[in-house]
Amino acid sequence: MIDPKTFENLIIVWIIFALLLFPVLLFVKQPYGRHMRKGWGPTISNQTGWVIMEIPSLIILSYYFIFFHNYNAIATVLFLMWFIHYINRTLVFPFKIKTKGKKMPLLIIIFGILFNLVNASFNGIAIGQMPDYKIFELNDSFRLILGFILFVFGMIINISSDRILISLRKSSTNGYQIPRKGLFKWISCPNYFGEILEWIGFAVMAWNLAALSFSIWTIVNLLPRALDHHKWYLQYFPDYPNERKAIIPYIL
Repeated sequence: MIDPKTFENLIIVWIIFALLLFPVLLFVKQPYGRHMRKGWGPTISNQTGWVIMEIPSLIILSYYFIFFHNYNAIATVLFLMWFIHYINRTLVFPFKIKTKGKKMPLLIIIFGILFNLVNASFNGIAIGQMPDYKIFELNDSFRLILGFILFVFGMIINISSDRILISLRKSSTNGYQIPRKGLFKWISCPNYFGEILEWIGFAVMAWNLAALSFSIWTIVNLLPRALDHHKWYLQYFPDYPNERKAIIPYIL
């Protein structure tokens, strides 16, 4: 078992790395999806890439949960929250997206695998050592309920927004239309907004450094991509709603 202080220091280094990477991602578009471009090396199918990239999170956290035999109520709920999210992200979402013929650079997939290996390992260890709350204090109960609500609310936004985008691809001749339903009325990327809410809720509920680091990494990855999506929409569609924000309604 890893020394707690060493474990904490590793997570702090991982958080610092995220914060250093953030300004880079604000200027370098991640080359997949609508921002796919040449110059990033060999590519494979978009769907295959998603499965390969995301499945480590599903396997690794499951391994740690089983390995530590920590089946108390809070640890189990956190594991199930993670598991349900990544079942959708790994085994459902890639087969629903209508991106036939689209490719993803192998380099991005390798980065994604490393990202998921580290985050799933940190959170797997943290959940595996989660204390069993025998008696809940008021502040614990409030935090756990708030975190769970944020996670569920975020997941609903994330999945429903993905469905809206997928339905638009089915009826589009060139693959893209202006989304107008749901939270798309106010922001360009409610799917990313929902995912950020999920992992903030997870961090509030888990209340440990590993979960905090993952929520920070989620923001570092998705906020720049949302800004890139928003700029793309404005350039691609002359009639795109100018009042719409990128990822946070009325703010950003």
